Amino acid sequence: MKSQIEMALKMEFNPVAVIWSDKLPENAMRFKEGRWGCVMWLFANAAKGKTAAFDRKTYGCWGGGVGLGFGNTYQYFPGGQTCFEYFLSNGNKNYEVGKEVAARLENLARKDFVEDFLEGERYVKTPEKVKNFLDQLPMMDVPTKYVIFKPLQDVDWNLEKPKVIVFPANPHELAALVVLANFGRDSFENVIFPWGAGCQTIGILAYKEIESMPQRAVVGLSDISARKNIRNYLGDNIFTFTVPTEMFMEMESNVSESFLLRPTWLSLNRLSSK
Repeated sequence: MKSQIEMALKMEFNPVAVIWSDKLPENAMRFKEGRWGCVMWLFANAAKGKTAAFDRKTYGCWGGGVGLGFGNTYQYFPGGQTCFEYFLSNGNKNYEVGKEVAARLENLARKDFVEDFLEGERYVKTPEKVKNFLDQLPMMDVPTKYVIFKPLQDVDWNLEKPKVIVFPANPHELAALVVLANFGRDSFENVIFPWGAGCQTIGILAYKEIESMPQRAVVGLSDISARKNIRNYLGDNIFTFTVPTEMFMEMESNVSESFLLRPTWLSLNRLSSK
């Protein structure tokens, strides 16, 4: 389907449907089993028109496995979840188990990964706070073999039922999506911007909203590492805006009577597209 929202916003990149399925699409892009990769690389390819698929052996990285909904894959991080807690915070260089793991990684892993492993990415202040973050993540195990990223325009709604829809949005488009998300509601806090990995804000954090009353949209890509990973694909100006499919349909139905057809938006959109 061609989204009314996408057409009204004149978006540069495709909205992406996230689908749970037991059927692997033909010619889907995939990571090789056991090879590291950023889930957001394949999201960027889907935003540019390709289909991508993941399973429990090809989710790219540990945070990606969690984000896609393949359970707590942080347990498979080198040294286990505890070493990940140090990795995301102040590093493993003063943690005895972590130092032993790092020594084994020296000739096996990329130099930049080993350096981050020892010194820490420093995205959270302490390992204890990372554990608090992980305890609060809505980790889940999806009931299907595959999680698929597919350009929304290529979805066959008779055969496929997307769980969430992800808009790759520039700042003006993001502002418009926030306004539209609140347009038909009786409450006006219908968009959240939680901290988490880029893949987690289009995956499990958005899946959680499927069961929320009311459903809310999730803004993502505050993840510095993910932004670095996709800048060559989508540029430096993109955030994600993810909505459960039911909320997406609600927003679609409101386009024709909304601000999106009024002079203020049309003027802003025309200027931003030059």
